[in-house]
Amino acid sequence: MFREGGNTTAIVSGGRRKVHTTFDDGSELVEEYDVKTGELVERKRRGKTVLGRQADWEYLIGEPPARWNQEQGTLKESSQNPIFIRKDTRDVFQWRVRNLPYPSDVYSVTIDHQERKVVIRTSNKKYFKRFDIPELDRLKLPLLDAALTWTHANNTLVVSYAKPAQVLEAEKRELDETRKLRTQEDGDVDCKQQ
Repeated sequence: MFREGGNTTAIVSGGRRKVHTTFDDGSELVEEYDVKTGELVERKRRGKTVLGRQADWEYLIGEPPARWNQEQGTLKESSQNPIFIRKDTRDVFQWRVRNLPYPSDVYSVTIDHQERKVVIRTSNKKYFKRFDIPELDRLKLPLLDAALTWTHANNTLVVSYAKPAQVLEAEKRELDETRKLRTQEDGDVDCKQQ
């Protein structure tokens, strides 16, 4: 679904199948699958900036590594700030917002059909987030209010959206294509002899 039109290679390293796709415009897509379960653990992409430099990675699924260099600065982002990450399961798209200590009746999770985005807001105006579902946009599928659910426990808001049958089929095809790729094991590098 996301790799169409690109050149894809794969390697198995550290219990993960890493699939790297490069496109003609210089952009890249990296996906990491758990070898045992086949679950997509991380998906990130980056393109080129206006000046041609590689842009920073945009994490579509998974959590970016924490970045803070003590030598470069003395200020550090608070560990109490809300952290928004996406972690899908087999049947649902799932987003987690950690560090939200408010009671459950404060949260409102809705779909903005005009913008094609999911909206999280609190009645106390302490948190607001608007995000899209790229898979549904790519397949041009409508967002359904009935497919959206959410729960709040342990200072974490979990928003789930049930995957439509078309997305499940596309993911199955993509997983089959990933398994068919010629995969190098860690250390199996082709070195040309002189």
